[in-house]
Amino acid sequence: MYSYISGTTQIYGLVGNPLTTAKSPKLLNQVFMEQRADAVCIPFEVKANGLSTFVSGARALGNLSGLLVTMPHKQNMLALVDELHPTARQVGALNVVRCEKDGRWVGAIFDGLGCVLGMQWEGYHPSNKSVLLVGAGGAGRAIAFAVASAGARSLTISDVNEHCAKQLAESVTAQTGCAALSGPPDPHGFEIVINATPLGMNKTDEMPVDPVRLAPGTIVVDIINIPDQTPLLRAAQARGCRTQDGGPMHEGQAVYALAFLGFDYCPDGKSAPEGLQEELRTPLFE
Repeated sequence: MYSYISGTTQIYGLVGNPLTTAKSPKLLNQVFMEQRADAVCIPFEVKANGLSTFVSGARALGNLSGLLVTMPHKQNMLALVDELHPTARQVGALNVVRCEKDGRWVGAIFDGLGCVLGMQWEGYHPSNKSVLLVGAGGAGRAIAFAVASAGARSLTISDVNEHCAKQLAESVTAQTGCAALSGPPDPHGFEIVINATPLGMNKTDEMPVDPVRLAPGTIVVDIINIPDQTPLLRAAQARGCRTQDGGPMHEGQAVYALAFLGFDYCPDGKSAPEGLQEELRTPLFE
């Protein structure tokens, strides 16, 4: 599989901890092979307290062209790059870094745009819908801005940290004009419910929302990307809800991230926004 690696191969990495269930290296390497790109993606398992040390060493690599960034580094990486794409400035986190030839690192985040693109592929466009978003962390923040910008009629954000949820709702309203507010994780009455928390990755996790409060026909999106369905999605299906797992969001993020890194990619049978690579590769002037 990796026999093509040579002295000119460009390195792309996935930075996070843990990475045992990460799917990005497999996806990127498949793209690189299909496009005959002289590139490889490898995982870098970096503990929370080791990020700055990792970045110091990584900046010495002349053939490092980009990084994907996942938990727990999405927010801490902000202070370690040179420029922020508008997505990262808005959200306050990043999940991809482009390493320019002049040494500058440019950070962006596509969790939210990828989630909305995945929903659109599945026929679940948030436009003019009432949305409950559970989770106001890095991914949740990105999804909140993306859903609001996509035309949601209203957005309620719930998080165990009520202050964080309230602040995010206020920022979303101020920057997008969407009617956003904070509230409890009660899914009753919403047309779309999105779980942006880690709840569901482990079998012993509690539910992010009470499935009994879900009405039949509600669209339930769980961004967790694991082989088996989460308990929330199984319970939602039993209630007659329409469901979407983390797969479409994962692929949607890849469309944006690879365009940001200079590659054309779209899953078979899907469509990407027109002119995406040109838009994301436009030089930033801060």
